[in-house]
Amino acid sequence: MPAMLMYPHIDPVAVQIGPLAVHWYGLTYLAAFALFLFLGTRRLRHPPFKYMTGDRAWARKDVEDILFLGVVGVVVGGRLGYCLFYKPGYYLTHPLEIFAVWQGGMSFHGGLLGVIAAMLWFAHSRRRPWLEVADFVAPCVPTGLAAGRIGNFINGELWGRFASPDLPWGMVFPQSGSMLPRHPSQIYQFLLEGLLLFIILWLYARKERRPGQVAAVFLVGYGVFRFTAEYFREPDDFLGLLSLGMSMGQWLCVPMIVGGIAMWLWCGRRAPYEVQRTTG
Repeated sequence: MPAMLMYPHIDPVAVQIGPLAVHWYGLTYLAAFALFLFLGTRRLRHPPFKYMTGDRAWARKDVEDILFLGVVGVVVGGRLGYCLFYKPGYYLTHPLEIFAVWQGGMSFHGGLLGVIAAMLWFAHSRRRPWLEVADFVAPCVPTGLAAGRIGNFINGELWGRFASPDLPWGMVFPQSGSMLPRHPSQIYQFLLEGLLLFIILWLYARKERRPGQVAAVFLVGYGVFRFTAEYFREPDDFLGLLSLGMSMGQWLCVPMIVGGIAMWLWCGRRAPYEVQRTTG
């Protein structure tokens, strides 16, 4: 019988001093925010932002403000998205539990909508085109997603579907209630939605693009990678697989992919950033 990897049972508490406990999952969020701040300041050197002057100039303060608004959007949107997309009936009858975020339950797609709302607010308050803001933010996001997937793995949650016993990296998650090997889908998502998507976007965004095209590539890239990873991730037990044998995560990715492709084509017909024409 082939040897199987066992989930290492990592203590979710990284540091505890008396009653104060610092969880690894919280540290991955801090790492995500720090990476966004670091990449955002590097993004200021990319076209078209490095060419913008006067009232249109971008500065580190803008990166910090977007980060703050984005954090609010992630938390509020992620929680509301989970309640609406995954358990609408339950939270309709238990509305006060929507605020019980310590019980878990966050949705990436809801968090994405929250971040979009935050970017709209930032664009309106700073009188910047929304597509310009979206293009700035998009390449700085995947590393945060990667950090979140590491947090999922440390917590031993969101494990994968059953895998062949011959799969060298098949892993047993005893907390799943089964001693059969599974796909470590958290690591798949870390590699796809995190590292690979970051590399693609960072390289793509370093060259001059039409307004909105960088953000469109994020939508398509995340949608495709998440859709693929969902084939290896165990669906939520209270939902299972839905129509066409697809999970809720896959169905939520479909409009992302279609919308991203349409957005990229539409943006390709728009005029380039004005600073690109004046600076050559």
